[in-house]
Amino acid sequence: MRRRPGIAGLQNAAATRDQFRLVGENVAKVRTDVMKEQLATFRTQLEEFARKHKNDIRKNPLFRQQFHEMCAKVGVDPLASNKGAWAELLGIGDFYYELGVQIVDICIATRPHNGGLIDLLDLRKQLCQKRKADLGSLTADDCLRAISKLKVLGSGFEVISVGKKKLVRSVPTELNKDHNGILELAQVCRHLSFNYI
Repeated sequence: MRRRPGIAGLQNAAATRDQFRLVGENVAKVRTDVMKEQLATFRTQLEEFARKHKNDIRKNPLFRQQFHEMCAKVGVDPLASNKGAWAELLGIGDFYYELGVQIVDICIATRPHNGGLIDLLDLRKQLCQKRKADLGSLTADDCLRAISKLKVLGSGFEVISVGKKKLVRSVPTELNKDHNGILELAQVCRHLSFNYI
């Protein structure tokens, strides 16, 4: 029959547990310090990259999209704040906020004609006319990012998919499946009547 440990055995076991806990805390602290150092290095290198390619990021829509995708993969949002380091470094926040204001202007101006739903391509064309730029200088991704920043204004601006088209909704009304079905049918038929529906 095996004997149970005595007081000395329990004290040794407690001391061993304390030593393991201290070693574990030290390892965790070292890992945390290493991660902080790596993040600081990464941020510095990312800022240096952004500073070096600032003009490409601002002027080349494909490069800008790839830069945003790279930032998203590492959990950095250069649009998170208009007053942050990224806004000062790149002026990117200003670009999207300015674009957002122009989107609001166009949506409000065209609302009597389209009922608050405008095709994303039509919106891009009107934005390019307003900005006096060619269509290639402004991507759908740029418009989508600017519209996502407009969500702070409430439920008035969002992008919805109807069939193969993306529409920008600028009225604070939710569209249900019936509305979407009618819009898809209107795309195919080009005209609808109450009796047809």
